[in-house]
Amino acid sequence: MEKPSEVFDRDREWSALVRFATDDRPGATLGVVSGRRRQGKTFLLDALCRASDGFYFGATEATDTESLRRVGRALTEYAAPATPYHFPDWVEVVDALLALGEERPVTVVIDEFPYLAKANPELPSIIQQAFGPLRDRRTRSRTRLLLCGSAMSFMGRLLGGGAPLRGRAGLELVIRPLDHRAAAEFWGLADPRLALAVNAVVGGTPAYRNEFVRGDTPRGPEDFDAWVVRTVLNPETPLFREPRYLLTEEPDIRDPALYLAVLSAVAEGNATRGGMAGYLERRAADIAHPINVLEDAGLLRREIDAFRDNRSTYRIAEPLIGFHQVVMRPVWDQLERPGAAERVWRASRRRFVSNVLGPRFEQVCREWTLHHADPELLGGLPSRVTHGAVNDTTERVSREVDVAVPGLPDGNRLRLLAIGEAKWNEPMGMGHLARLERTRELIERGGRYDTSGTRLLCFGGAGFADGLRERAARPGSDVVLIGPEDLYGTG
Repeated sequence: MEKPSEVFDRDREWSALVRFATDDRPGATLGVVSGRRRQGKTFLLDALCRASDGFYFGATEATDTESLRRVGRALTEYAAPATPYHFPDWVEVVDALLALGEERPVTVVIDEFPYLAKANPELPSIIQQAFGPLRDRRTRSRTRLLLCGSAMSFMGRLLGGGAPLRGRAGLELVIRPLDHRAAAEFWGLADPRLALAVNAVVGGTPAYRNEFVRGDTPRGPEDFDAWVVRTVLNPETPLFREPRYLLTEEPDIRDPALYLAVLSAVAEGNATRGGMAGYLERRAADIAHPINVLEDAGLLRREIDAFRDNRSTYRIAEPLIGFHQVVMRPVWDQLERPGAAERVWRASRRRFVSNVLGPRFEQVCREWTLHHADPELLGGLPSRVTHGAVNDTTERVSREVDVAVPGLPDGNRLRLLAIGEAKWNEPMGMGHLARLERTRELIERGGRYDTSGTRLLCFGGAGFADGLRERAARPGSDVVLIGPEDLYGTG
């Protein structure tokens, strides 16, 4: 089944859905598709149903009775039975869906499933019973039922722990934002520095380009500032209030002000639980639940320090929310007044570079190292890529490591493949290399990692000094220089 031309990227996701939908073996199967809003889930699943002549039903916020009426009308239109469907309950709905697949594999999509489950909490259990392994209606059906939802905290629990559907699903697919390379292609941005600046604002959410800014993209680096003013800072565009809506769309978030405050604390550099609690003047226990909910919703990312397992830091996972917290929230009242965006942006641009663009560059460097870098460049395959901090007791400082690359376990000590430093707006030189060398010495003294082959990665958004280039060019050098062109595969 060929992917429709209008579906951008998503080759892996499409292949997984096609394998599930076209499985010809007897027995109905269940799949779960999740992902935050605006990632193209509905577009992808609707295309799958069109390509396979399947049945698509998009749920809405409605009473249980109204949803039963809507699904009855939709199924009547699809199947054209002798008499229209009128369902008294979801048991009959699910059995009717199973009946669709008695002669051939039939794709059935229930989109925004959390709306239905909110109105009728028994629905997951009803599906569990309908998909019992030995149930006759299931074994003689080849219905391929896909439950889809955007409420990440709810969808994450659907198959976990003691949930009714645990063990019933044959597919669990998460539709994630486009990575930095795919996002640049989607936005039509060939300049890697411009692509990264745009990514620091809107990330990899496909809908932001077409629906939210109606295809308005920066015409070049010189147009970036004007683009920010006329799109994300413009109260007349949907993108302006989108960060706030992302919070309210999660059913587990009942006090948006507290969750916004937690995100604000992280945006201001308070990346640990203790730091957040101090910033908010609350006990750490009081913010444990909001942090967990934001993690489940995919809005916060927890990263374990490469050198201290008992130390974790948090980063905002959605760039648009980070931009909102740093640039927009402090001056929200001004921005709501038409015509104020240009003045606000002039005053906020330096803060954007240091608090948004710089950290986003570091994150893209980590993602590139994990997903795109040639293992030969690193000296092996990474087990993970994270960050960390190393105490220098001699100089009484904590040395931050922007990119830490442990290798796969081999013997008693872990190999540390590489450590790296990332600078967006500052040319890298021999001073940066000296700091990396000193940090490597400290890590070796700690005894946890074998650093005999550790390479030193210099991620330079603004280029490299001649001396550093000469050092990296020496035969057998352990220094690797990575610029924006390398991150985007255009070098």
